[in-house]
Amino acid sequence: MLKKTSPGDLYLSIQDLWKAFGEFLALRDISLDINEGEFICFLGPSGCGKTTLLRAIAGLDLQTKGTVMQDGKDVSNLPPSERDFGIVFQSYALFPNLTIEKNIAFGLENTGRSKSEIAVRVAELLNLVGLPDQGSKYPAQLSGGQQQRIALARAIATNPGLLLLDEPLSALDAKVRVHLRHEIKELQRKLGVTTVMVTHDQEEALAMADRIVVMNHGVIEQVGTPTEIYRHPSNLFVADFIGAMNQLPAVAGDAETLELGGSILKCEPHSLQKGNRIVAAVRPEDIIPHGEGARSPDAPDVITTPENAFEVLITEMEFLGSFWRCRLSHQIFGAKELIGDFSINAVRRLGLEAGGQMMIELPRNRLMAFTPAEEG
Repeated sequence: MLKKTSPGDLYLSIQDLWKAFGEFLALRDISLDINEGEFICFLGPSGCGKTTLLRAIAGLDLQTKGTVMQDGKDVSNLPPSERDFGIVFQSYALFPNLTIEKNIAFGLENTGRSKSEIAVRVAELLNLVGLPDQGSKYPAQLSGGQQQRIALARAIATNPGLLLLDEPLSALDAKVRVHLRHEIKELQRKLGVTTVMVTHDQEEALAMADRIVVMNHGVIEQVGTPTEIYRHPSNLFVADFIGAMNQLPAVAGDAETLELGGSILKCEPHSLQKGNRIVAAVRPEDIIPHGEGARSPDAPDVITTPENAFEVLITEMEFLGSFWRCRLSHQIFGAKELIGDFSINAVRRLGLEAGGQMMIELPRNRLMAFTPAEEG
C-alpha cells in the first residue's frame, strides 16, 4: 500500500478528544500529534485512560467529542472496518479452530487477492516473524510468545498504515517479554509502520518507544522521548511513576535552590514560588558517593569540595546483583531515609557497610523541585 505521507510527516492527529461513560470522564481534552513511522507508547497506571484512547483511535469506542485525523482524513466517526489499522490484543485473539496459515490469511480473504497471492503473503509473513515452519499447526500447539508473533503477522498482513498494540506482552513471562519487545521494535523499524502501543510497564516503554505519552486520570501528563521523560519529568507524578525516585519535603528557594532540613541546596532550575512547600526529588542512581576510594585509581584529583555534599549514616544495604541499594539517614531528611544505588566497585573501594558512614553528593543537575502531588 502506497502512503501519502513520508517518514517524519504528521500521520495521526488527535484534537480536543473527550470520552465519557455516563457520569465518568475517561478522557479529558486529549490532543496529540503522531508522525509517520513513529513508535509511540501510551504509558500509565491502570484506569488512566490509555486503552480507552487506543480504542477511540481504532473506532472501537467512539469519542464523546473531538476529532481523529489519520493520513489527512477525518476518521472520527468511521466504524473500525473503514479505518486503516491492524491491532494486536493482549489475549492474542487467534481462532483456535483455524491453522496458523488460515489465521494469518483471515484478513486477506476479502481484499480481492487470489488464493496463490494470499499463500505467498502468508509465507512471507511467517518468515518475517521467524516462524516459517509453523503454518500447519494450530494456536494451542504454539507457545505464548509464538502465538503473539502470529497475532502480529495477522495484524500487518494487509499492510495497514497504523499498527495498534494493546498491552501485547503483558501475558508473557519476563524473559519472553524482553526478547519479543526487541523483535517487535526491529520489525516496526523494518516495516516503517506508525505504531501506537499501550503499556503499564515503564521498562517496556523506555526500551521500545520513540516517544512516550504518560497518562493519568484521563489526561496527558507529559509527552517526550524516553530520555526526556526519565531525566526531565514535568511534574511529581511523572517523576514518581517512571523509575525509582527519592522524595523529601522541602521549601522552595530562589530559581536554582531549595531548602532541605534547614540547609540550602543547589538544584535544577524551577519556577516555584520562594517559601512554598515543595518536594525535593533525586533518583537513587544519581547520588554520588565520595571519599577515599570512591573514584577509580586513574581519575584526576578533585580539589574543590562538591556542592550539596554531606555525611550520612548507612542504615541498611541490599545486594541487587549489579549494584547495592543503600538506605541513608541524615538529620536534614527528617524521619525519611534516602535510597542510594551504588556500583559493586564503589561499595568495595569505599568499604561500605551497614552501620557505617559515607559522604554523598546530591548533584545540582539531578536534584529536582516539584509542587507536592496533592497541589500539582
